[in-house]
Amino acid sequence: MNQIKIVGSAINALSYFSSDLAAKLAIKIFSTPRNAKLNEEGIQYLSSAEQMDVTCDGFQVKTYQWKGNHKTVLLVHGWDSNSFRWKNFIELLKQDDYNIISIDAPAHGASGSKIFNAPLYAKCLDVVINQYKPEIVVGHSVGGTAIVIAQETHNLPSIEKLVLLGAPSNLGISVKNYTTMMGYNHRVAEAMNRYYLKYFGHLPEYYCVENFYSNINAKGLIIHDKKDQIISFREALDIKRVYKNSELVKTNGYGHRLRSEKVYQHILDFLNA
Repeated sequence: MNQIKIVGSAINALSYFSSDLAAKLAIKIFSTPRNAKLNEEGIQYLSSAEQMDVTCDGFQVKTYQWKGNHKTVLLVHGWDSNSFRWKNFIELLKQDDYNIISIDAPAHGASGSKIFNAPLYAKCLDVVINQYKPEIVVGHSVGGTAIVIAQETHNLPSIEKLVLLGAPSNLGISVKNYTTMMGYNHRVAEAMNRYYLKYFGHLPEYYCVENFYSNINAKGLIIHDKKDQIISFREALDIKRVYKNSELVKTNGYGHRLRSEKVYQHILDFLNA
């Protein structure tokens, strides 16, 4: 039995004594990044930026700025990542003199907090967006979801263009995939739903396209790879179905990370149009 199944079996066993405690542990595992800290190369590269901490929910969120005279672009990474993931794209944006902002998510990179989830990320993005007033936001994976939650919840007027890279369409799907991967029983799954209702006010499936994409005015670009093993391409189709003011670009072979000169060129063409 591999390590994931061992942990899942242990939490299942705990659920027969306390389903609430089992759910709390299951969500803690789901909300704790594993490889999100900056390495030495990342620290060195990001030292070229002007750095500033902003306060969100009682902890510090690290932001990075490479100043330019063109429009302001905010870069929002996903799970188990940090601002260094944007290095190659930042260099391309510099060539067009964009004013570039990047953020380390809660519990990622050089930011504070011990936990991470999309609603918390959205709350931090609201603070950062009101600080820097970006006209363009580019989000990868759950970073894209957090942008959309922030936009719908806080009605952020500065955003003119929105780029979503490998973004999930429904957090309920992500939670279900996690429970399946861990092999959790129905007692744990039901207790997790109760936990979300208690602490977030909504079930995970509340964060879906119908509730968060239909009112977006910003022009959108959705890029998703057919061979994405993390977030199914079907979720990109679901976003496009509701996000009317958007176009969908399908790639093949770049996986979930979408780190490619071709992908970056699609984004630059969209930004400069």
